Amino acid sequence: MSVLTEDKAGLLNHLTIILTRRKINIDSLNVSTTEVKGISRFSIVVTTSKDKVDNCVKQFRKLIDVLGAFVYEEDEIYYQEIALYKVPTSVFLNGNKIETLVRNSGARILVIEEDHIIIEKTGHIADTHELYQKLEPLGLLEFVRSGRVAISKSKRKTEAYIRELEETKSNQLSIKDY
Repeated sequence: MSVLTEDKAGLLNHLTIILTRRKINIDSLNVSTTEVKGISRFSIVVTTSKDKVDNCVKQFRKLIDVLGAFVYEEDEIYYQEIALYKVPTSVFLNGNKIETLVRNSGARILVIEEDHIIIEKTGHIADTHELYQKLEPLGLLEFVRSGRVAISKSKRKTEAYIRELEETKSNQLSIKDY
């Protein structure tokens, strides 16, 4: 789901209440600014039925600070996640194996400290999990993965959508083109 909102405090709580009432767990959540000043985009990934997602989006649209809410299947968006892995520096002292592993995984070394190294990997969850599985036996110290960052493949421009929304009298748009 992609939800365009005014940049206001407390909105996350309203969105999560709608999901919680329907017993829908959030798999991934990312909130960021958009190209339009004062507008934020929530990217929410859930695993549930299409009917439940559609129902949530309808409820999201009823919230005053929500400007638009959309449902996307994975083939309708471009998306990535970022993962960070902390490994002990000592694993690099045992030859080029770890460097080759990092390079072949499309990852990069972000930071080298005396006692640990931070590796960064961008990709889909399967990509970041695959590197996790390869690093775990080598003494992985910490692992963190971001929420999904997604952008739709549609031709919709956020700025044009907001302008059109402002020009309507009912403050509701037909979302079939968005």
